[in-house]
Amino acid sequence: MQKLFYLVLLMVACWLPAQQSQPVYIIEGDTLVNPYVDLGEVVVVPNLKFDNYNAYLTYYRLRKRTLKVYPYAKMASERLVILNERLANIKRKRTKKRYAKRIERYLEGEFEAELRRLTRSEGRILIKLIHRETGQTTYELIKNLRSGWRAFMYQTTAKFFDLNLKTRFNPDEVKEDAMIEGILLRAQADGSLDALNKKIKK
Repeated sequence: MQKLFYLVLLMVACWLPAQQSQPVYIIEGDTLVNPYVDLGEVVVVPNLKFDNYNAYLTYYRLRKRTLKVYPYAKMASERLVILNERLANIKRKRTKKRYAKRIERYLEGEFEAELRRLTRSEGRILIKLIHRETGQTTYELIKNLRSGWRAFMYQTTAKFFDLNLKTRFNPDEVKEDAMIEGILLRAQADGSLDALNKKIKK
């Protein structure tokens, strides 16, 4: 009987390591099946400090404008990806131009009224955010999707409103752009960017 007990014990001892296909890591007393722990992305931004009340007002005005126009820039980026995928399947240059023109008319009909209500400051921020989201200036987008002449005409019109479609988003060198980047990072961290994007898509 005792021999049978030792035989069963030996079989169980041999069977257990065979069942353990994954290595086990012991880190500071904790037993883990992986040498790492998957964590969600954490955005760390410095605390806001304002020298005076005017600096506080400037920041919060910029924040309000940025969060108002950001969904349009995000949507432009998403629509551009879809548009480029569809244009890649169209071989004839003339057909591509016709399709791009049709998309432009559709977007004008969908958003023109809202975009016309933007202030000059909001329009300037939107131009920067389009570059941030797409990697191309508004001028380059118009030139590539429509024509150089159309881009020139839009740029000329924009200059009447003291806007520049060739403006790039540069948070490393431009203080306002750095503030905009901080605003977006904070909004991403607290989940308000997702809420804004869902709101404008409805």
